[in-house]
Amino acid sequence: MQIKYSKNYLNRLEDLFSETEYILRYEKGNFKSGYCLVREDKVALINKFHPLERKISNLVEIIRQIEVDQEKLSDKNRSLYQQLLQAEIKL
Repeated sequence: MQIKYSKNYLNRLEDLFSETEYILRYEKGNFKSGYCLVREDKVALINKFHPLERKISNLVEIIRQIEVDQEKLSDKNRSLYQQLLQAEIKL
């Protein structure tokens, strides 16, 4: 699977994320990895000052780490999620 580093692809990832139990927020901060995942509160924070490519890479990495109930995903987001899980992605 080829990651497309575009605003449209970021929007697709955000739409997928919105169907999970997690809340996605863009904040300023000194996250060493570019993001912070607070599993207890089900919140994912991404550094809002990072470039588009880094935001996409961080979001893909988070989506692959969290537990997602695929039954709650729309068909298009389920397909995207399965592609992300199966793909060999270099982040």
